[in-house]
Amino acid sequence: MRKLALIGLATLLLTGHTTAPPQPDDACGQPGQWLLPGSAQPRAWDALLTRLADSRAVLLGETHDSPADHRWQLHTLAALHGRKPELAIGFEMFPRRLQPVLDEWVAGGMSEADFLKRAEWERVWGFDAQMYLPLFHFARMHRVPMLALNVERSLVSKVEEKGWAGVPDADREGVSRPAPPSEAYRRELRQVYEHHPGSKSDAGFARFAEAQTVWDRAMAEGIAAYLKARPGQLVVGILGAGHVRHGHGIAHQLADLGIGRVTNLVTWDQSHSCADLGTGLADAVFVKTEDRGKPPPPRLGIAMEAHAQGVRILQVLAGSVAEQAGLKADDILTMAAGREMKDMRDVRTVIQRHAPGTWLPLKVRRGDAQVELVARFPAD
Repeated sequence: MRKLALIGLATLLLTGHTTAPPQPDDACGQPGQWLLPGSAQPRAWDALLTRLADSRAVLLGETHDSPADHRWQLHTLAALHGRKPELAIGFEMFPRRLQPVLDEWVAGGMSEADFLKRAEWERVWGFDAQMYLPLFHFARMHRVPMLALNVERSLVSKVEEKGWAGVPDADREGVSRPAPPSEAYRRELRQVYEHHPGSKSDAGFARFAEAQTVWDRAMAEGIAAYLKARPGQLVVGILGAGHVRHGHGIAHQLADLGIGRVTNLVTWDQSHSCADLGTGLADAVFVKTEDRGKPPPPRLGIAMEAHAQGVRILQVLAGSVAEQAGLKADDILTMAAGREMKDMRDVRTVIQRHAPGTWLPLKVRRGDAQVELVARFPAD
């Protein structure tokens, strides 16, 4: 979930952070503090670390493109490993079929470049690998098992298109039927669905919710299988915050699978008001400050969805780079910067890596015609 990190959500307005809002008078906490949601009172790190070490699973919910979140994950992981070395790290970033690659990396059997290539990083995840590499190297240095928790994006897309019952058993990657979402989770998912481009219906929302719970279930199964085979050990999950917040996602599915003592942790930007820090967001939140010195990455300004011939543009934001370039709804984006655009991650990757103040050549199919366009990104 980016917002709720749903692959196929198609409301990706590519891409990156917006300018940080001014800090309110009631800014929440101090950088480096742990807070209790609801009361916003500081929580002692030693006491929290003791709880984490006694957990069966600790879920670290991230914003995928936040450097501060990845630093927080590494520091929390290192402290926890010092208290309880018998742990594994589960990653949302890798589908199950790549488990042998992760095993070989931890064993020291390949270079960093080979690992990223064989793990298909550009295709299966696409966010800046430099933010994740410290976690990968930590696992390798300490011989901590890395677990590939995810499934192929195609499974989530199929469920959203056809519903769980419409996906044959052979295509489910061994995932079992998810536990139904809580009513609170359904309300949260409904809000996301209502902002999803395209027509709306109760049946469409039901499939949308099923797709999310299947995704949660798949990752919960990976954690549960490891723990059931190794009583007394711990799994630390590196996951999108949408799978962690309020315990709606993976923790809910873990409980259905018989795994208790799950601790949910997320970050909290100091610039946000304490009034927004509601009860139940997580077991604790870590106060962070983002790197404000860097300009935000370029934004193209489209909503999109997967298409057999590339990526279909659902919406073009008024005044955006995309509108100025001449992109239109229903265009099929096939190439950018000379690279074939096979799916939405390809588009996001090329935009994230495009420097401000430069031009990006695009090719789209518009009806039966192929159209070449140029997106001109502002300098700042």
